[in-house]
This record gives sequence, structure tokens and C-alpha cells, in this order.
Amino acid sequence: MKNKTSYPSLFTYFCLRNSTNMQGKKNYSEKLFNHFQLSDRVPEDNFYRILKDSIDLRYLYKATSEYYGSEGQASIDPVVFFKLILVGYLENLNSDRKIISHSKMRLDILYFIGYDIDEELPWHSTLSRTRQLYGEEIFKDLFKEVLKLCVAKGMVSGKRQAVDSAYIKANASLDSVAEKEVLEDAVTYSDELKENDETKQTVSSRKQKEVNQHHRWKEKEYKDQPGHNSKPQGETDEHGNLIRAKFLSNHTHYSTTDPDARISVKPGKPRQFNYSAQVSVDTKAHVITNMMADFSDKRDSQSLAELVKQTKENLEENELQLQEVLADTGYSSGTALRFLKENNITGYIPNFGQYKNTREGFSYDNEKDEYTCSQGKKLVFKKITKNGAGYSFREYRSSRKDCGTCPLRSACIGTSWEKKFTDSVDKPYYDEMHERLQTAKAKRMKKLRSSTVEPVLGTLINFTGMRRIWTRGIEGAKKFMLMAATAYNLKKWLKYETRKVKQQMQVVKRVEKNEEKNSFIYFFSGHLLNTSL
Repeated sequence: MKNKTSYPSLFTYFCLRNSTNMQGKKNYSEKLFNHFQLSDRVPEDNFYRILKDSIDLRYLYKATSEYYGSEGQASIDPVVFFKLILVGYLENLNSDRKIISHSKMRLDILYFIGYDIDEELPWHSTLSRTRQLYGEEIFKDLFKEVLKLCVAKGMVSGKRQAVDSAYIKANASLDSVAEKEVLEDAVTYSDELKENDETKQTVSSRKQKEVNQHHRWKEKEYKDQPGHNSKPQGETDEHGNLIRAKFLSNHTHYSTTDPDARISVKPGKPRQFNYSAQVSVDTKAHVITNMMADFSDKRDSQSLAELVKQTKENLEENELQLQEVLADTGYSSGTALRFLKENNITGYIPNFGQYKNTREGFSYDNEKDEYTCSQGKKLVFKKITKNGAGYSFREYRSSRKDCGTCPLRSACIGTSWEKKFTDSVDKPYYDEMHERLQTAKAKRMKKLRSSTVEPVLGTLINFTGMRRIWTRGIEGAKKFMLMAATAYNLKKWLKYETRKVKQQMQVVKRVEKNEEKNSFIYFFSGHLLNTSL
């Protein structure tokens, strides 16, 4: 019985032993000498290999030569610097330190920047210092060179541009906020500003008082937002009143780490220090034709003139003419519309909410520049006034005699003596825009704008490393955003070329397939014809 039971177990043992002999096991031991060529390890269809063979950045040696002297230690290669910066945006990295550490582990990136696997890459601080060394014009020239490549591929029409903006987080937190020094002189304080330290900023006592009064009504609305606390602090002033935390304002507060950053907020998001990214995108293939960094406390309408001016210059350098601009309501202002009119550019910009095309119960005579009420009484132009914000308005008033005996007086003016209207001095521009927006083309342009520039901004922020600026100062923000736009256009340019070739191949295959199908039909129909004969 023991011998019978031992055979199956012995058989199983040999089976298991033979099966484990087929299991592979890799034993690693470093070689003292090895033959390795980086170009053999990077595939022909690799993105960075194609990019390396497609662009020539050797012109940067001459463009950056003025920034170097004849003595001292050799600096980083300018071409290597800009290639590393592009890698940061293409790989969606958010610091110079990550760019270097990431590049060390990628064979294709090493091949792109021209480094071998045993060469030490530059320190991350070298990238920061070199970025500060070069002027904005170097980054702008590189952006224009890539734009020329896109134009040469037929990706840019130049006729129609869609513009938009987005807040980009600055390299400063609300923990670095400081209150500006208050000066007693409420008129001018430039002399005192020059005498103060560079890290300190000043504000007039009159301006601070106006800001405090303006923001007092917002305390309840913003009591839970970062940087503001409306709860009593427990301390009292000389009059025995509880001291409350002050509302943060760009007029009275600034960042000690980045004085150029501005406090701004969008609905549903926390208040923070930001910069404004102003972008112009061609509607043909969604190529960025201009990228501009601006202060986030400025309105989009205040940035439109400079944005369009730079875009127009970039297009004219490529023999393209700007004709139409698509924008949202934030870019609507009399100054912006007047600028477009003077430069023969057609705008499609919805007027702001307070604009009124007509006034109920009143008609306007453009030639006489006067209003007429339903009772036939006139409201004539009196004078031009300015409001608290400095905007100019045309004032129209009726006669007291006409309103005194009017049967609709109580419903029209109540207890006032006369009827008064105020219209913006730029109302003709608003009226012209209103008429244009009623057309069917304007409705198509609205959809086209949202489908063109908004996805581009989303890609820049979420996938091209522009979610946060890791430089400081408005000059650093300009270089940062220009390089992000350059990397986006480069990637777009390479993909457009590949897509165009694929589309052509698909068309050829479709034509060949249709020819084969037609030949078969011709043969089959001829065969039937011969059979019937």
C-alpha cells in the first residue's frame, strides 16, 4: 500500500521540477565597457526626433551674443536653453528643477537637446538666471519664427482673429500681502514714492478712504474668502470700536514677493495674486498669433488695443491682413470700439449689459441730436459730464415748462423738475455694433469664437504648463507666456503636417477603392450584356 501511494507523489514532484526549469530569471550585472549610440535608440517617428530635424535654432547664437562678454566662464548653450524651456511646456512641467530631472530620464529629450547619456545637464538655477538675462525681444523673435512656419504650412489665414483672456496664478501667495504706506498728500506722491525703499509701495490717504468706502458693502459677501476676515478681532481703537480686518484691494495692498502681481478673482474661485494672459487665435487652424501678459486688475477692454496692435504687426510681417476680431462682452468699451473703427477692423463684440439701444417712450433724432417723448416734447443736448470713474457722457434735458403741465409727469419724472438722459459719448460705436450683432453672421461668429479661442486657453493652462507662473515680475510673465504659446504652435505645426499627409493618403485610398469598385461594376455589367447577346 505504501509503494502504491508513493508513485503519484513522486510523479508530481518530477512534473513540478521540470515545469520550474522553463521559468526565466534575469541576472543583471553592469558592464564596464559598453557600445551605445543614442541616435539608434530613438525611433524615427519619435516627436522630439522629428522636432529636432524640423527646426533650426542656430540663429539664436547671433541674437543672444550681445548678452555675453569676452571673459569669465562659458554659459549654457542658448539653443540648449530654449530647447529645455520648450520641453518644460511640451511635457507640462511646472518648474525648472522638474525640467532638468525629467530630461535626465528621457533618451529622446537628451537626443533633442544634443546631450549624451553620460553628460551632466545644466543646473536648474542656470535656466532661471538665463531667462532673466535675455530680453523679451529674444522670446518674441522665437515666437515669430514658429509663427512663420505655421504660415508657410497654410495654417493661418490672418483675416479673422478670436481673442480671450484668463487669469494665471502668479508666484505669490496671500501670505505675502502687505499694506501700502499711507501718505497725507492726496494729490501727488511721486516724490515720496522715489524716496521709499523699492520693496515698499504707497497710496494717498484720499485714495485709501475711497477704497475703504467702496469695499465696505462687500464685507459680508467676501467674509469667507481667503485673505479677508470680517469677524471682530477683539481689539478696540481709541474710540472703543471693534477693529475689523480690512478688505484686500490692489489700491491699498501689494505682494512683497511679486509687486507686479495683482489681486483678482473669478466667480466660484478663491482670490489670489494673478496675471492676465491675453491671447489672439487665428480661426483657420487655431494657431496662436499673439500672446501678451498684462496686469490682472485691468479690464479686458483696456488690453484690447495693445493686443490687436501686436497681432496686426505679427500678421503683417507674414503679409497677412487682419480684418475681423471676435471677442466677448468683457472687451466692450467705447475706447476699444473706437480703436477698431479707426484701424478699419470689423469687431464682433457684444455690448455690455448697461447699454440701451432705445429708450421706451422716447425717439432719438440723430441729425438734431435730441430726444422726443410720447407727448412731443424735446430733450435737447446740454453738456458733457463725467462720472466718478472718469467716463464722459452726453446729458440731455427737457424744459421745466413742458414737464410742469404734462399729464404723465408723475409716472415719468416723479417729483423731479425735468427729465434727464445721459448717453455715453461713444454711443454711435455701440449702436453700430448693436446693428451688426443682429445679423446671421454675428451669430455664427459667436459660436466660432467660443470654439476657437476657449479650447486653446484650456490646452495652455491644463496641458502646456501655464497653470501657474514660476517666474516673478511682469517681464518674467511675458517671457513665460510667450514660450508657452511657442510650444503650443510647434506642437500644432507638427501635428498639422502629419494630419495633412494622413488625409491625403485617405483620399488616395478612397479614390483607388472607388476605381476598383467602378471597374468591377463595369466588368460585371459587360459580362451580363455579352451573356444576353
